[in-house]
Amino acid sequence: MSKTFFIQTFGCQMNEHDSEIMAGMLIEKGYEPAKERKDANIVIFNTCSIRDNADKRFFGTLGQLKKKKIAEGENFTVCVSGCMMQQQHVIDTLKAKYPWVDVILGTHNIHELPTLLDNLYNEKEKQLSVWPEGGDIVEGLPSKRLYKHKAYVNITFGCNNFCAYCIVPYTRGRERSRCPEDILAEIKRLADDGVREVMLLGQNVNSYKGQGKDGLWDFSDLVRAVNDIEGIERIRFMTSHPKDLSDKLIDCFRDCSKLCHYFHLPVQAGSDDVLKRMNRRYDRARYLELVRKLREVDPDMAISTDIIVGFPGETEEDFQDTLDLCDEVGYDSAFTFLYSKRKGTPAAIAEDQIPDEIKHERFNRLCDSINSVSQAKNAAYVGRTVTVLCDGPSRRNSHKLSGRTDTFKLVNFTGDPELQGKLVKVRITSSNTFSLEGELV
Repeated sequence: MSKTFFIQTFGCQMNEHDSEIMAGMLIEKGYEPAKERKDANIVIFNTCSIRDNADKRFFGTLGQLKKKKIAEGENFTVCVSGCMMQQQHVIDTLKAKYPWVDVILGTHNIHELPTLLDNLYNEKEKQLSVWPEGGDIVEGLPSKRLYKHKAYVNITFGCNNFCAYCIVPYTRGRERSRCPEDILAEIKRLADDGVREVMLLGQNVNSYKGQGKDGLWDFSDLVRAVNDIEGIERIRFMTSHPKDLSDKLIDCFRDCSKLCHYFHLPVQAGSDDVLKRMNRRYDRARYLELVRKLREVDPDMAISTDIIVGFPGETEEDFQDTLDLCDEVGYDSAFTFLYSKRKGTPAAIAEDQIPDEIKHERFNRLCDSINSVSQAKNAAYVGRTVTVLCDGPSRRNSHKLSGRTDTFKLVNFTGDPELQGKLVKVRITSSNTFSLEGELV
């Protein structure tokens, strides 16, 4: 059997990086990546469980492979991994309705994938390996990056916050921090390999507590150390919890020249009553104070957020508080979500669920409000010259290049493909709601 694989990823940057690691391990074992799913004889789905739509998309996509699996049998392998696999009811569904799936593994043990495939082919038996909790952090795993010049770097795994709506603590486990020396060594290797921008990843990077040889490091200590690594030109991170955002970290934006002036700070709701029921452990006033401090360091600091519409018990007054907060902050962009029940979370069994028609109506009003501000923020860039890290050909127009500014604005411009991975100056000529258009200076 030829060894060609295709990984389809659902969900967040953590999942994307897990897929890069799985790809790196398989390539190291002699497998070859296929450009399209139809050309692979091993298909791996890396799943997300954050919303009901992600579940439905996964099962719908998985069902498309049944005919091929029946036709090709042992010559075609189907694997499923990721957050959905950490839920027993999902595994039960796979066994009952998708018995032709060959390998099931969880988020804590993706390093076992090559071994599970070996076992499948040698023993001719289906493989299931899902650890209920994360063990020791496995270091030194290879990674097949999407970009030569950019890389994800995990600094923490899991989450201890238990927000009332969120399944992540149950699928990613309790919070664990990597030791700083391992993180810095990885980033130095990446810099030597041509990486210019790193994205530090964690469910809550602000709560990073890494035990170093010289004592305990917090997240600001780590950012300052990464800032000193030669070859790295940009530092980003995702995601921050407002309750743990410290003045020490905010000071890093003043002191660290490589730290991008873009901050993703999920608020989820603008109502104190809703925030309390969500178990977010901050209030509206505290959140706005953090925004004030960020913009005190840099008035042009780009800020984005996450907002949930229709959380159980949300009144029209609560929702208006969210709209008012958005107006007061002036977000550059926002990820907006309809509340989605997640089995096993406290909010899923709340009695005061919001009807779908009300959720959709509020969602549309929120998007209109957010998009109008985003459009105005982008329009203010017209005529300015910005520095862009070129990612390569635009996904929407192969005749153009695209990249991101320091403030994470997407810029499309015409230029030589050899500019990929380089920092270039671009004059902004026009703007859209979600992107900018420009020309090389």
